[in-house]
Amino acid sequence: MINTVAYRRMTREDIPSVVEIEEESFSTPWTEEVFEHEMTGNAYAHYIVAEEEDQVIGHCGMWIVLDECHITNVAVRKQHRGRGIGEGLMRKAIALCKANEVRLMTLEVRVSNETAQNLYRKLGFQDGGIRKNYYTDDHEDALVMWVEFE
Repeated sequence: MINTVAYRRMTREDIPSVVEIEEESFSTPWTEEVFEHEMTGNAYAHYIVAEEEDQVIGHCGMWIVLDECHITNVAVRKQHRGRGIGEGLMRKAIALCKANEVRLMTLEVRVSNETAQNLYRKLGFQDGGIRKNYYTDDHEDALVMWVEFE
């Protein structure tokens, strides 16, 4: 049986699952309170989830301000990685940006996370510079990446 992944806008009911994914993906995960604020108090925030068999298996967050988008987080449950779900989330984010006439999308990624960097490059992102000591847990540098849309 082939399972299909569906992508949709995140709802407040998805927050507990999204926090679980954050906790298994990041050393400094976002909390329920942060996502609650993003969903209810941040007019610029847009979140997409990947869902399979009624289970949230990934998410992508972004802030769209005027004609620019900043990706805040992208994560996929460990057991579902390597299946193109992160790419699917990013493609949905890009489509949302284009529908909202965004011209520039940017993000930061750990300099050690070559898997993510390769995905972003595949989607047209370019290296934009280094943010020194960006990550609070271990002070790793972040690579700033961006893509411009026509």
